[in-house]
Amino acid sequence: MTKEGFERLLDSVVATLRDEARNALFTTAKQFENRVREVVKDAINNPATNIDFDPHPQAFPDIAVGEFGIEVKFTINDTWRSVANSVLETNRINAVKTVYIVFGKMGGLPDVKWGAYEKSVMHVRTSHVPRFEVEIGASKSLFEKMEVSYDDFRVSEMHEKMRYIRQYAHGRLKAGERLWWLEDATGEEHTLPIQARLYTKLSLEEKIKLRAEAILLCPRIVESGRSKNKYDDVALYLITYHGVLCHQARDLFSAGSVANPANNDNGGIYIERAIKLIETEIRDAAARLEDALFVEYWGFSVPPNRRVQEWLRLADSYARYWKPSDVLFLSDQR
Repeated sequence: MTKEGFERLLDSVVATLRDEARNALFTTAKQFENRVREVVKDAINNPATNIDFDPHPQAFPDIAVGEFGIEVKFTINDTWRSVANSVLETNRINAVKTVYIVFGKMGGLPDVKWGAYEKSVMHVRTSHVPRFEVEIGASKSLFEKMEVSYDDFRVSEMHEKMRYIRQYAHGRLKAGERLWWLEDATGEEHTLPIQARLYTKLSLEEKIKLRAEAILLCPRIVESGRSKNKYDDVALYLITYHGVLCHQARDLFSAGSVANPANNDNGGIYIERAIKLIETEIRDAAARLEDALFVEYWGFSVPPNRRVQEWLRLADSYARYWKPSDVLFLSDQR
């Protein structure tokens, strides 16, 4: 069967399903998917063509017809948009070369339409596994936005797929937003803790560790106390990368209990004192944190042995009434 012939078959299939839906609504995705199989089999009307009515539950696409495939989508709502399969396509049916979507929409005026899969994928949703979103009639496909063909994308290694997805996601970020996932290369993997935690409930050891990481990644904290939003990246880093909620990020660096835990004197620049007390932990963070974090928060890659020096350069550019490199990490500047 040719591509044109299969698309004519899809026209016939969705016309039948549309009439059936308007006569009696399909009520479940499973019911609709099985009916699509039956109508496709009847439309082909060829005993030599096998339609699997009991496929693997994670198979992609749902229905294989030789080198053509149909991914079935269903909703009881009045929308042509739906979450689709994982970008990994781990269980893809290898014989299928061209994939289409048959979408049953039962909300509003019941309707059934088909679309080319590559043109219908219009977004990627990031969860524990990135998943495509599809929309029948999408004005611009995700692959057009990422400037890569679907066929090239689907056969790429996962780290290459994530590079495309990461670039796409970065372009959609609004002011004050950060990605919560950072995998960008083979071997870089981050798992967010399933439980959310309060910073105030952490052990002192973990508090110091997280403060050191936040100081390193967010040099804007040395700005004037009147600067707006200088702690935003700190709060976002803690929640998106560690699942830790901190109600007052400022207190991580400027509170007397942090800058002067011994409570034996007053005065000085609290942020300077808070950093100086944990220079060793900050050096440790510079040595172990993954490079993708520095690209995310600084905007560029820095080798581990240069991160403290680069932090000082950035901090000097942010501080107004003092110069961090004059008083911090002095042994690293020799």
